Amino acid sequence: MPELHALSAMVIALGMFYGFIQGKLRVEIVSLLTIGSIALLLYFLPMPGQDQYAGLQLAFEGFGHYALVTICSLMIMGRGLVVTGALDPATRALARVWQFNKSAGLLFTLVVCMFLSMVVNDTPVLVLMIPILVQTAMRGGMPASKTLIPVNAAILIGGMSTTIGTSTNLLVVSIAQDLGMRTLPVFHFTPIVLSTVLIALPYIWLVMPRLLPDNTKAVAVESRTFLAKLRVDTDSPMRGKTIEEVRGRLPAGVTAWLPPDADDGYVGRRVFASGTLEDLQETARKISAKLAPAWVLDRVEADSGRTAQDLIVAEMIIAPDSRLIGLTSRASGLDGVALLGIHHARQPFRDTRQHSPDAPMKEGDVLVVMGVPEELRSIAETEGLLQIEGVQEVARSAKAPVALAIMAGAVGLASLGLVPIAISALAGAILMLATGCVRFDRVGRALSAQVIVLVAASIALGKFILVSGAAAWLGGLLAIFLQLLPPAGVLAAIMVFVTLLTNFASNTAAAAVGTPIAFNIAQQLGLPAEPLVLAVLFGCNLCYATPVAYQTNMMILTEGDYRFSDYLRSGIPLVLIMITALSTSLVYWYDI
Repeated sequence: MPELHALSAMVIALGMFYGFIQGKLRVEIVSLLTIGSIALLLYFLPMPGQDQYAGLQLAFEGFGHYALVTICSLMIMGRGLVVTGALDPATRALARVWQFNKSAGLLFTLVVCMFLSMVVNDTPVLVLMIPILVQTAMRGGMPASKTLIPVNAAILIGGMSTTIGTSTNLLVVSIAQDLGMRTLPVFHFTPIVLSTVLIALPYIWLVMPRLLPDNTKAVAVESRTFLAKLRVDTDSPMRGKTIEEVRGRLPAGVTAWLPPDADDGYVGRRVFASGTLEDLQETARKISAKLAPAWVLDRVEADSGRTAQDLIVAEMIIAPDSRLIGLTSRASGLDGVALLGIHHARQPFRDTRQHSPDAPMKEGDVLVVMGVPEELRSIAETEGLLQIEGVQEVARSAKAPVALAIMAGAVGLASLGLVPIAISALAGAILMLATGCVRFDRVGRALSAQVIVLVAASIALGKFILVSGAAAWLGGLLAIFLQLLPPAGVLAAIMVFVTLLTNFASNTAAAAVGTPIAFNIAQQLGLPAEPLVLAVLFGCNLCYATPVAYQTNMMILTEGDYRFSDYLRSGIPLVLIMITALSTSLVYWYDI
């Protein structure tokens, strides 16, 4: 039996996974509770031979860990590439290829996305791709529902191929280094991943689109429905009527109900409604109401110096790094635009929200906003929103070559082994700020608080699992069964274990738990630790089978009108292909 600390480490790890799977608490809260639990436990019950404050240092050292500094620096550099338009030439080239040939366009897009995501975080790459794929579908190209999941898969494969491709990769490599493994260069395992691409790419390009539905007709027939708050005018004839009387005046397809604070079931200042934007606008006209507060509409016109005829309406999707996640429409603080409605993206396993326009916003939700084009572009940039109705041509910034040079220099120095990636990434982030590629007053937009807290919690949890003896106990237990398998089978089994955790909980938490366990399994079986650690790293990136496995999976859920089964049907074969190819390549590469 494991000792008390080891048992406690496993209980905390299970609690963290349960919190992620259940989804009632935000990821940040679950992460902070994990850190707090470790700190309290080790403060009141210190490890043998340690005092109370050693436990506090273990619990909070993740916030000062070099891996977190590296991740934050890469976020800033990635943001610099996006805001300067440094990647725009690549996206415009993709659009031209799509016009030439659909099949060639998809293949070219898959390859370009795969290589971009090697050095740029997965999310910005997908943000650049969604408008192109949606617009291509609108112009008669391949349906977006057949391209978004394949492109997302290519981005995830590219992200797994370098140490800086994702924050999870950095976390696994950093934990392994703390355990005594050598430092891995940026492109150390890139050949291993690229060799598997030769097998996976034909499936992603030719087979995966055939396994996905064509939702073009469904989208055309059934437009996206929004939740809205109708502000009823004081002189509206609907004031004081019952909600049943109001419903008799509404267009077909519109559902209306009273907010929780309604007075005795009679219509007052507000009515909640659900329907297409056109139907909601017609509803507002019929009952003498507005989709946004009158003072907001007046302010938008006054600030822009335009009339109502100059304003446009756009739909914008909430990206995973948006400040708006967790906020209600009332607390959003959107300036310069009017929020008319919100479409709740499906959140499999995690959606505990009420069907209300006042419910907290989540990633993947779609906002319909009104304003002038300049303000809409500005709000999309500053608030982490992606405009999905049409593609805006934005002139390249003069700082785009500077941003590209900084990123190339940072990656080049680290890949040549001249300086550690933590130093080169930090230097690159400083240069991005110093040259104005990223404005210092907007550096918060480049950083994701969720990622920062999650990585810090994962580092603390991984260290606790190691020092408590939980990793040794679990590693020994698993080694009893794994010793019966050949090396390729051991690697595949580890990948399957981590992949299951990743697809139903969190890849970062899976990395924190899986890395020290893999290290101990290597010692138990007499195998080199590096390939087993890479098996964990690869497994953390095989998040194709469920929409909740990774944040980019959620971003495409609404635009592709996908169901949970679409991810399973197309993703499980790819997971099996990758596990088989990667485990075989690792055996060959390390000659075990």
